[in-house]
Amino acid sequence: MDLLQRFALGEIDAFETLVRRFQGEIYAWAVRIVRDPGAAEDLTAETLWRIYRARHKFRPDGNFGAWARRIATNLALDYLRRARPEQSLDADSVGSPQPDRLVEREMREKIRQAFRRLPPKLQVAATLALVEEVPYDEIAAALGTSVGAVRVRVFRAVRILRSRLSQLGINPE
Repeated sequence: MDLLQRFALGEIDAFETLVRRFQGEIYAWAVRIVRDPGAAEDLTAETLWRIYRARHKFRPDGNFGAWARRIATNLALDYLRRARPEQSLDADSVGSPQPDRLVEREMREKIRQAFRRLPPKLQVAATLALVEEVPYDEIAAALGTSVGAVRVRVFRAVRILRSRLSQLGINPE
């Protein structure tokens, strides 16, 4: 009996092996979406817990990594829905920067805020496609939607971002 079959049957050793194998990938995926290492750690732990609880729903002939990313993506979407747009500041925003660096940092922060104000589904699709350069088919699998729907979400996100940034005096061209 292979590892995925043993996992689906509830064998704890099989689950522990899968955790060791996929924990880093789940964490990296969560960081790509939420852009916060601390939140990604929490989301990884919650993802692993949900994977264990849903083990009886897993098809042993399926793709475990894709299934885990889908669970992590759904949790990240929930996190983004609950998160406040102004929640985080970068560590590099402390100190006395030079004037040009201050303008640059201020512009980056405005862009981050505009991004965080996108609806969560658009934010996830745009972050993965535009920032992380994840292929559309991989994004579609993680979101449980079609490649066409991902393209539409990215297009809408870009249109909203351009509008918001131009209102702030930033030319996004």
